[in-house]
Amino acid sequence: MSNARYSDKEKIRDHYDRVSPYYRNLWGEHLHHGYWIRGNETKEKAQHQLIEHLAQVAGIKPGRRILDVGCGFGASSIFLARNYRAQATGITISPIQVEMANEAAARENVNAKFLLMDAEAMKFNHSFDVVWSVESIAHYPNKEKFFASAGALLAAGGTLAILDWFKKENLNPSDSRKFIQPIEKGMLVELQTMGDYKTWMHSNRLQITASEVLNKNCAKTWDLCLNIIKKKSFWELAAKNGSEFVDYLKAFRAMRVCFASGNLVYGLMVAQKF
Repeated sequence: MSNARYSDKEKIRDHYDRVSPYYRNLWGEHLHHGYWIRGNETKEKAQHQLIEHLAQVAGIKPGRRILDVGCGFGASSIFLARNYRAQATGITISPIQVEMANEAAARENVNAKFLLMDAEAMKFNHSFDVVWSVESIAHYPNKEKFFASAGALLAAGGTLAILDWFKKENLNPSDSRKFIQPIEKGMLVELQTMGDYKTWMHSNRLQITASEVLNKNCAKTWDLCLNIIKKKSFWELAAKNGSEFVDYLKAFRAMRVCFASGNLVYGLMVAQKF
């Protein structure tokens, strides 16, 4: 069975179009992990800390032109526009997310706009200072195309800032089947290693400047997720959406187990175009 079908674009688009409004109600405006520093922060505070941590490590400066790839509900772009005076553009393949993100930006009155666009075929008539992607690249069937597009769109000296899910280096086939495949199936992703991303970056003139494993600070996310999916509304949603959504909910527990075992890596990577 090929893993490639887990990251099928039509399945991903359909999934996010159907469930994005539920996600926002249950998980909030930021569709990503939290980053706990003290350990007792609220989920919302931890999610803001995650974005702030990536921005600080990436050295984001005020007034930069930023492309947020796989923008979700637009929360990262809005945060960067508000706190860094960024000119933010977000892209996603979900029309529902584009609508939700543009409505959020209008409410916040920030310099952020959102477009329907494929991350593997990005086309703009200008360059960006920063290409930013949080927990999105793992969904892409052809990640090499994304890195080629990102490298081409970055201005000289520009920055690529990434947070993503990875599998551990040199994972044996048995552990891959046990730990990784349930996540790939349920979350509609195909996981690579941080080393794979580094190779693709380097081949597109992107030099790694920072690389961190954030499992320790982010693992609490899945304790919270397992509590959230106990809610009746989530299982009512599963009943409406069939077996694929049940696989998605099962993957929550697989994520928690895989985080604890270290077979799944939650990684930060920053690179500069040379």
